[in-house]
Amino acid sequence: MIVLKTKTELEKMRVAGRISAQALALGGQMVAPGVTTAQIDKAIHRFILSQQATPSFLGYGGFPASACISVNDTVIHGIPGSRTIKQGDIVSIDVGACYQGYNADNAATFPAGEIASEIKALLDATRESLYAGIKAAIVGNRVGDISHAVQSLIEPKGYGIVRKFVGHGVGRQMHESPEVPNFGKPGSGPRLAAGMTLAIEPMINLGTGEVKVLSDGWTVLTGDGKFSAHFEHTVAITESGPVILTEA
Repeated sequence: MIVLKTKTELEKMRVAGRISAQALALGGQMVAPGVTTAQIDKAIHRFILSQQATPSFLGYGGFPASACISVNDTVIHGIPGSRTIKQGDIVSIDVGACYQGYNADNAATFPAGEIASEIKALLDATRESLYAGIKAAIVGNRVGDISHAVQSLIEPKGYGIVRKFVGHGVGRQMHESPEVPNFGKPGSGPRLAAGMTLAIEPMINLGTGEVKVLSDGWTVLTGDGKFSAHFEHTVAITESGPVILTEA
């Protein structure tokens, strides 16, 4: 069931979104050679708590950290730990905050120093596809219009779209209906209505869109070992157009 949010609920999600965005920005500022993923996670954890919120991810389904931190060929759900970031790495940080019972979710991929031109192009295209999807998130459209907007921007560039994992509704629960794939037919899927809140999140690979999950049950890698990028915003569908809730 798709849950439409009231004005009061959207205001709580807006606060959760601001906290999530600031936590993501903090993590991104820390991405540099010599820094461990655990150090980034610890800083994000402390910041969210300092804002009278709680980390949405910590303990969710047993996840052991406050942020998913995924390096290079790790697509999503990377578990922070002793891994040290190196020059030329890319680091995807996915973080959510829960404020007064409402969640917001966002992600971005950050370069560690100078990166190869083909990797920068991947990041730029993935970010651009996120905003193409958001632009299609208007009342009267369907979820498939968001999906098609992402797909039609990415596929001509030759990148792989991850199909095993998709975006989702978000609100009182971290994952709500509907699913929001990054591929699909325009005019398909649930109709978008004011009050819907969606986490739109393209996960785009330099090579194949195929992925594999490690034995820890969390870490998702690209099928061919090539790099992956991930960008995400929580967006409210309103009568006046899409509103990004995860902005600092």
